[in-house]
Amino acid sequence: MVTKRASEITPFIVMDILEKAQGMERDGTNIIHMEVGEPDFDTPECINEACIRAIRDGKTHYTHSLGLIELREAICEHYFTKYRVDISPDRVIVTSGTSPAMFLLFSALIERGNEIIISDPHYACYPNFISFLEGVPARVNVFEEDGFQYTPEGIRKKITPRTKGIMINSPSNPTGNLLSGERMAEVASHDIPIISDEIYHGLVYEGQEHTILEFTDNAFVLNGFSKAYAMTGWRLGYLIAPKEYIRPIQKIQQNFFISPNSFAQWGGIAALRDAGEDVVRMRDILNERRKFIIRRLREIGLGITVEPTGAFYILGNIKAFSENSYETAFDILEKAHVGVTPGVDFGENCEGYLRFSYATSMENIEEGINRVERYLKDYAS
Repeated sequence: MVTKRASEITPFIVMDILEKAQGMERDGTNIIHMEVGEPDFDTPECINEACIRAIRDGKTHYTHSLGLIELREAICEHYFTKYRVDISPDRVIVTSGTSPAMFLLFSALIERGNEIIISDPHYACYPNFISFLEGVPARVNVFEEDGFQYTPEGIRKKITPRTKGIMINSPSNPTGNLLSGERMAEVASHDIPIISDEIYHGLVYEGQEHTILEFTDNAFVLNGFSKAYAMTGWRLGYLIAPKEYIRPIQKIQQNFFISPNSFAQWGGIAALRDAGEDVVRMRDILNERRKFIIRRLREIGLGITVEPTGAFYILGNIKAFSENSYETAFDILEKAHVGVTPGVDFGENCEGYLRFSYATSMENIEEGINRVERYLKDYAS
């Protein structure tokens, strides 16, 4: 009999959209993909070359369970150069993507019934990680007119003796918005560990991203190489944690994952040390797409109160057309042949929105929005 936790876990709806779209493509339908958060760029060549060189040099065996010391040192150098925070390599755990890092983190942080404060909207998988490990996601509604930023009052109302962490994500999936430095300092002022998902760092077009480590050491940082370096398929991430958590998390890693991919780690070193120009090039292209899609979504009647300035997502308010984002997203796929993600995937407070990813070509974005515009005109009539 299937376990309760396996049967009750909610689906990742964006994957349901993607997989249905792929089925339609196999039947010959042309689909514009604006649902998935995957850069359409190829991995920079300097990263590929470092990985190939590692394979040819026989670096294909198990590494240290915390990850290569060379990569952990490069991560520390990166955080010092970019944020002026001083981290030692013995606080870094390299993982096979940020999702395993999240599993390791919550395994070490929460017991049954402990609570983790998350925003709503939030990355769809946060509450599932927490619940799967018998914790409780405590949701704080954040709103479009405030740029989907936490408010200090909203967090305070959710703090209880069972609170074990406050989760932040800046730049954010699904909103594309940043937390200001001032707001991050307010969040960090609580005597509660902060869990900062920084996977979209490096993809900021206006303003400046901040690591939580600028404001407190009582924090866990989740980061990786998928987004800024176009390395989604490499499955390479890392966790920065307080020292007292390292050995317990290391033991979990040893048992469940052994070690991260050996040759991918050499690619990660090249990403941090050699791919800076490539990141700037990709970011500039994404910024042009961002400006275009914001203008076009507004022109077709979707609400965007605060323009997103990071990641590669935009939440469009569709309440003038529909209150059911799930049905609307699947209907757009069926009738307009455009994949978009329903807001409800990211929390109840995100109902009435659709998430659009602009991690695809300008040609695809233009055609996709034109198709959605025609769909909305037909729907409204």
